[in-house]
Amino acid sequence: MELQSLIYLFVGISFAIYIGIALWAKAGSTKDFYVAGGGVHPVANGMATAADWMSAASFISLAGIISFSGSFGGAYLMGWTGGYVLLAMLLAPYLRKFGKFTVPDFVGDRYYSDTARLVAVISVIFVSFTYVAGQMRGVGIVFSRFLQVDVNTGVLIGMGVVFFYSVLGGMKGITYTQVAQYVVMIFAYMIPAIFISLQVTDTFLPQLGLFGSTTFAFHDGVKVIPEGTYLLHALDTAVTDLGFSAYTNPGNLTNMFLLTVALMLGTAGLPHVIVRFFTVPTVQDARSSAGWALVFIAIMYTTISSVAAFSRLNLIKNVQNVEYKAFVAGEVKHADGTPNNGNWFKTWEQGGLLAWTDRNGDGKIQYAPGAAFDGAKGKPQFDGTNVGPNGERATTNGKPAENSGKIENELYVDRDIMVLANPEIANLPNWVIAFIAAGGLAAALSTAAGLLLVIASAISHDLMGQVIFKDKTTGKSTLNEKTELMWARISAIAAICVAGYLGINPPGFVAQVVALAFGIAAAAFFPTIILGVFDKRMNKEGAIAGILVGLLSTVGYAWYFIWGGGTPDGYFLGIAPASFGTVGTILHLVVALIVSRMTPEPPQEIQDLVESIRLPNNAGEAHDH
Repeated sequence: MELQSLIYLFVGISFAIYIGIALWAKAGSTKDFYVAGGGVHPVANGMATAADWMSAASFISLAGIISFSGSFGGAYLMGWTGGYVLLAMLLAPYLRKFGKFTVPDFVGDRYYSDTARLVAVISVIFVSFTYVAGQMRGVGIVFSRFLQVDVNTGVLIGMGVVFFYSVLGGMKGITYTQVAQYVVMIFAYMIPAIFISLQVTDTFLPQLGLFGSTTFAFHDGVKVIPEGTYLLHALDTAVTDLGFSAYTNPGNLTNMFLLTVALMLGTAGLPHVIVRFFTVPTVQDARSSAGWALVFIAIMYTTISSVAAFSRLNLIKNVQNVEYKAFVAGEVKHADGTPNNGNWFKTWEQGGLLAWTDRNGDGKIQYAPGAAFDGAKGKPQFDGTNVGPNGERATTNGKPAENSGKIENELYVDRDIMVLANPEIANLPNWVIAFIAAGGLAAALSTAAGLLLVIASAISHDLMGQVIFKDKTTGKSTLNEKTELMWARISAIAAICVAGYLGINPPGFVAQVVALAFGIAAAAFFPTIILGVFDKRMNKEGAIAGILVGLLSTVGYAWYFIWGGGTPDGYFLGIAPASFGTVGTILHLVVALIVSRMTPEPPQEIQDLVESIRLPNNAGEAHDH
């Protein structure tokens, strides 16, 4: 069967399964909508947590960012996996025993303040929308390539799918949908990885492929790298021959360390992951599901580094110094006589995520450091469907290279396409390429749905139910269950519309946007949550001051240097925006501790409550207060 038909078949079947599950698991109560009724099996919850946590950033973008940044990209792997362990071991059981399933609910009750709750609601919405922007862009990227539509149309289609099973099914529908999405996602990631590991290295296990030897000789544009070279050595040689820094060079270690910490602490403070520990019956089940989730996550995360290396090596091997017209016509062969089919190149060009400009007029693709195009961040601006004299797509901002005596870069590659394009670059069977399309959509849609539900919960449960429609005498919500469920669904619809806009107008590439969300989550939530569990003296004044300082400092720094005209030369101590979340977290912690010590102690019942949630007695029950 031809590729496009297989893609429609695989994606159509997966979508039918997701929608069928949503209909089967339709939420009938607020408990179903918010925490799936609290009765999900730990193994199923572990799968759903893994799918929720391994977003489009993990599936689509993480290997891409490591592929281009080399060892520095390891910060994402260490930060995200380390953060999950931190969350599972240090926070989740205590939050589960406390019995509040949203971060604002925990903050509001623990710090006995509607103001603290409101600040937390605003922070949750800000973090979640930043995060969901990356997911919706991921949806658009996958649709743009595999369903032959533009990115914006792809985002709109994704909005429709997420709308159906998140608004209808709530957390109950999302949980069981995410179990199916995890299965699709992991097979879609691992099958191409195994194929390519066998093709590129001497081992079938992709987790070990990074340490294997190459099975072919190739010309990197400067010299031939012989068969049998260790993969990392071959990659180091190829990229340095072309003028890039060595693949194994970690770059700025300070930024790498701070980014790792920001991602780790941000993971522990992410509201859509925390809520997962309330969808199981007991605290013990929460611990168990956390362990299962770590196993399911590790299957992909131990493979990503190898996939990143395979994709960068394949890109150089297949495109460097090849004649464009013959390449896209499928007439180019490798040195060993195997075909080097460039159909994939032309298809990705049409989506605007890959571009070539023939700066020196020789008709060949030259890959080197530097931007191939002038304009905003070196991205191409396509001029309709016109083509240049050598077959390249005409652009509005390309210009001939000066005769500098060095290779000038002519290739623009959006790093978010590396995982999706890799099976095509490697000329794998059509069914494998179709499968990875279904997997990429599963990854993006699973996390998008979880985040949208967090936003809906923050608005309907925390803002509407616990602040706006709150009885001042009893301290309880005046909304009945039916009205609150209605508000939850209205909030979800509004959130989907905003998420769609952010997906159409993204602030950056997927992993960059997601890293920023994690940094903001670390600075806004982590100290207040951890102090709320382990420091009886922590009070509402400290929490409010800390959250505001952490949130505003991190968002302000990122805004200035990403969108406000700031340049890397002006970084504070050389710290990049994505890494600044660690600084924001420290500021939050220091301010919270100082302010709490200068203001009155919390009420005695709050101090007793904090003491009780750390006691092992009745560990199987949520704390009732």
